[in-house]
Amino acid sequence: MTSVIASCLPKLNLRGRSLLPIFQGGMGVAISAHKLASAVAREGAVGTIASVDLRHLHPDIMSRLRRCRDTHTMLDGNLEALDREVKAARAIAGPAAFIAVNVMRALNHYADFVRQACVSGANAIVMGAGLPLDLPELTQGHDVALIPILSEERGIEVLLRKWMRKGRLPDAVIIEHPGHAGGHLGAPRLADVDSPRFDFRHVLKEALALFKKLGVAAERIPLIPAGGIGSFRAIRDLLDHGASGVQLGTAFAVTEECDAHPNFKRVLAEARGEDIVTFMSAAGLPARAVLTPWLKRYLARETVLKARATDRCGGCASRLECLSHCGFKDGNPEAGQFCIETQLAAAAKGNVEQGLFFRGGAPLPFGREIRPVRDLLEYLLTGVAPSHAPRPAVSLIA
Repeated sequence: MTSVIASCLPKLNLRGRSLLPIFQGGMGVAISAHKLASAVAREGAVGTIASVDLRHLHPDIMSRLRRCRDTHTMLDGNLEALDREVKAARAIAGPAAFIAVNVMRALNHYADFVRQACVSGANAIVMGAGLPLDLPELTQGHDVALIPILSEERGIEVLLRKWMRKGRLPDAVIIEHPGHAGGHLGAPRLADVDSPRFDFRHVLKEALALFKKLGVAAERIPLIPAGGIGSFRAIRDLLDHGASGVQLGTAFAVTEECDAHPNFKRVLAEARGEDIVTFMSAAGLPARAVLTPWLKRYLARETVLKARATDRCGGCASRLECLSHCGFKDGNPEAGQFCIETQLAAAAKGNVEQGLFFRGGAPLPFGREIRPVRDLLEYLLTGVAPSHAPRPAVSLIA
């Protein structure tokens, strides 16, 4: 681990560990893997590997699966890739680093990814895109922190009551604001995304009142707001209102150490406010991304594609069967009509024409600059931006 960043902000106490109060969000497909997670964890913050479809980072696994049509063989390849990524992050960051694995509850084989992350040596399982009510059972026998991603106090109460009957409490709760976050959002409908019930101050206040009602000490479950946070002042304000740390995704996606292709970083860094849109994902959840060429074409045809959707369509285009409920595969006209794995994988590889580039809606801490993880953490924790010679920007989107 490198020299500790000096900050007046209090440390985050997580499962007996004293950490910098910053979570790096999990971003798939193959955006936050071992390079990014290890760089963050090595500095003393929480580095996160997104578990979904990591095979794309391993040419030998991709070669082996090129003609594969068997779902379980594809799953085995992705589990092998997850194992490699966790162990690679640990080798770089060291045994004392805190490395989490993000698993989407909406994945068809989410339980397999949870178990693999535990066996591979992850310090925490972070789970969103659904209520992870069975996470305590899936991780039984492993010394691992359990951290659900929720958006409002109602979901927190449902989960707490369920887990408490099992004798387990979350080790932290990430509170994601659907109006600001990138990727899949914790709101049931597009119309709900900007609801005031998701405001951080409101949810923090209600969550702390809930803890008191249930007899849970406030310090026992750190609350971690996520979405649209990009400055020391914003972090300090949230900590003053009951948070114990914050999570950022897009700001880490545009760091030098991020595992994605340079084109991916440039698309996110160059996006203006009007380039960022919210739409329905194939997962049946609202999502936020940059309006790149593929997304423009898709949204122009979305109404027609949804009108044609029928459960007689059937079939998984990628043969991966990644989502338990897929609007495209299942013919659900309420969800997106595209193969999300195909489009996200194209983005991770830097294909600006065909990729789906998830991004949060807020301005980035360093504007269009691509900076090292250390610079970002120093800025977030001290309010002072380290000096850095900016690189010339080359626009990739119209």
